[in-house]
Amino acid sequence: MNNPASNANETLTAAARSLRNVRMMPIGSKSQALRRAHYWGKLSKAVIAVGAVMIGAGIVGAIIDGIGFWGVMITVIVGAAAAYLMMRYPEMPMPTIESLRQTDLATLAGKTEIWLEAQRPALPAPAVTLMQDIGLRLDQLAPQLQTLDENDPAAREVRKLVGEHLPELINGYKKIPDSLKNKEYAGKTPVQQLVDGLKAIDREIETMTGQISRGELDKLAVHGRYLEMRYDDPNTNGRVV
Repeated sequence: MNNPASNANETLTAAARSLRNVRMMPIGSKSQALRRAHYWGKLSKAVIAVGAVMIGAGIVGAIIDGIGFWGVMITVIVGAAAAYLMMRYPEMPMPTIESLRQTDLATLAGKTEIWLEAQRPALPAPAVTLMQDIGLRLDQLAPQLQTLDENDPAAREVRKLVGEHLPELINGYKKIPDSLKNKEYAGKTPVQQLVDGLKAIDREIETMTGQISRGELDKLAVHGRYLEMRYDDPNTNGRVV
């Protein structure tokens, strides 16, 4: 006979395991692409470093008529150390709010995804789920950003959305003490405000993507003013407080 308490515990355990798995997953393909590029860049440097060690050992061997057993061992050790250092360092730099505001359009979507992935441990389950949706939106936005000039007003609106409004929303939630995150403020809890804000940003990214693809760049300014009112007006529920 099934034990209701046991079934409930199993359900909670499975849900917790599923949430942990989601927190570890990349939220978009652009963040994966940046990580792959960083990895292959380090690998190419490691190959060059090992090749340089081997060439150096060959030159020394030619000059002194062989490097002997210990020379070979030293070459192997130095080559392995060089490969390790090249693959270990430098680590991929973690995007910051400041760098998101200044990064080039080609990598903006991917770096935003990486920044969002780093925030997930501090966010509630509903927000973590929404991150996957936002990652998909950013993947769809990335090709459209290639069509914009860095100084285009539309580019500034996109930067403002993902480089200012999105980080401010998440950081505002993170600053709230845990004991207050489920208490109502202005009719909603901070968790609800966070989720609603992420949903709004998700919709705005989708809208911006469509407008850029259709060449309706002038409409982006309208959405930019809407977001400024939503997140900067203390009387609205858009900002997490």
